[in-house]
Amino acid sequence: MNTDSAQRSTLAIDGRTLSYVDFGGPGRPLIALHGHMSEGMSYADLAARLAPDWRVIAPDQRGHGDSDRAADYSREGYVADVEALMDHLGLDRVALLGHSLGAINAYQFAARHPERVTALVNGEGCAELGLDGSNPLAFVLNFPEGTCPGREEFVAQLGPFAPFLASAVRERPDGTWGLHFHPKDIYESEDRVHGDHWADWTESTCPALLIRGTEGGVLPAEQAARMTARRPGTRLVELATDHFLYANDPAGFAAAVRDFLASAQP
Repeated sequence: MNTDSAQRSTLAIDGRTLSYVDFGGPGRPLIALHGHMSEGMSYADLAARLAPDWRVIAPDQRGHGDSDRAADYSREGYVADVEALMDHLGLDRVALLGHSLGAINAYQFAARHPERVTALVNGEGCAELGLDGSNPLAFVLNFPEGTCPGREEFVAQLGPFAPFLASAVRERPDGTWGLHFHPKDIYESEDRVHGDHWADWTESTCPALLIRGTEGGVLPAEQAARMTARRPGTRLVELATDHFLYANDPAGFAAAVRDFLASAQP
């Protein structure tokens, strides 16, 4: 994939830095929101596959990647960050795509600002989750919070998680190495994303694509069917992959998104 046209920039929100990647090109703007423990650059392959029709802009959401930690990880905070990014870029209306955490942020933004979203792509974002009070990301509290002088030393501290987190290990400005997120932040963010969000999911009316992974995704088939039936203008696509749709079936995910956007845009 060619990421030569990608430009990393930042904006300040209440004294906090939000970093984002603009993959560039002449196409219409598509803001892409990643899930927990991921980052904006994870959309590089999708951006290349959607070019030149779509200019993908992908922020590192608060507490992830090159963006600063936030005082909280509330629903309102994540949604406000999207609005601030659009205002910073001078974008009145965009297509909005999200995966997991990012998908919920996306449809909640569309519910609150329907006039600013032309089309919505929801990848594995549930309308209700965590109602039993459990936190499926509790395992992140086993990750080291601190840093190490060298990369290999830090990776060794990850133990069995090392193969899955290698790309999340970064050199910090002070020369030490650690994760690009803080485990306690991820745990809090997962807690705050839980709830009954049906009102938000059904509030917006723009065309929507719901993508579900059939091989170990977190969105149950029954809930996906209800989400499609209860929100007019929603199309359901199922991919034979797991929760990490665009990472583990990049071609299928991109094809579904491209076909949907082609039919949804004026």
